[in-house]
Amino acid sequence: MSKAAVSIFVFGIYLVLLGLGMLLIPNFILSIFTFPETSEVWIQCLGMVLLLLGYIYIRAGRKGDALIDFYRWTTHTRPTVIVFLIVFVLLGLAKWMLILFGVIDLVAAIWTALALRSEAKATTA
Repeated sequence: MSKAAVSIFVFGIYLVLLGLGMLLIPNFILSIFTFPETSEVWIQCLGMVLLLLGYIYIRAGRKGDALIDFYRWTTHTRPTVIVFLIVFVLLGLAKWMLILFGVIDLVAAIWTALALRSEAKATTA
């Protein structure tokens, strides 16, 4: 498994764990980030989306370099998460703790991008 594939696989595990948490113990997850508890189903819906997205990332990571284009596409989209979350906080729509989710996405995207770059250099050398 290439370094980029590993980064995608690990990010998939993170998404699955977060998704399961939001599905099964949503108010605990919310409390960790100092968000108010909710009895509305939106948090479980988000958990479902994260769980399913995590499945895709895990499967993609296990494919190795066969899905390298997908890995590249994620380095274009995952860093935008932090931008959206910062805007939500600046507009007063969310607490600053929400930005931590964006930090995780950004760091994971940088990991993938660096892995792709090092693997590209290795194949051209």
